[in-house]
Amino acid sequence: MLVPDLPLRTDRLDLRLFTAGDFDALHDYQSRPDVTRYLYFGPNDEVASREALARKRRRTALRAEGDVLNLALVRRDSGALIGDVMLTWTSAAHRQGEIGYVLHPDHAGRGYATEATRVMLGLGFDGLGLHRIVGRLDARNTASARVLERLGMRREAHLRENEWVKGEWTDELVYALLARHWRER
Repeated sequence: MLVPDLPLRTDRLDLRLFTAGDFDALHDYQSRPDVTRYLYFGPNDEVASREALARKRRRTALRAEGDVLNLALVRRDSGALIGDVMLTWTSAAHRQGEIGYVLHPDHAGRGYATEATRVMLGLGFDGLGLHRIVGRLDARNTASARVLERLGMRREAHLRENEWVKGEWTDELVYALLARHWRER
């Protein structure tokens, strides 16, 4: 079980729970086709963004297998919500997890996704005692692949046309990191 002591702080970011007041910032990036192009959802209308915010507000801890922890990424210098990160506890028996992240493109290319996702890996390995954490992404999303590679994750699979997403067959890449490699870094 993991109930993190929040907010979590990096040099430039605060990672905190979502609040009702985050709707405008969340909708701003979840409604953008360039942000949701490689995701399973979106672009969101206001109703879908409100549902997404309600879901994220419920994802506050990892108490049991299948739980998701979703945290808002807030730039400390401006207070702006610029994206979100998640850690899913996918298997208790096999001590497995999965990470994910979404970043507003106005803040891309500055290392924020890497910085925040590193915190989530630490929660998974050091806080929850996971053995292996994966990151799954659309194979066309080269920017996301670079984030995972910077984190020391290794590409383990390229699944060809394995999912039907938004009216087309898509390839999926699977990256993973083991706890022992996390500790060696």
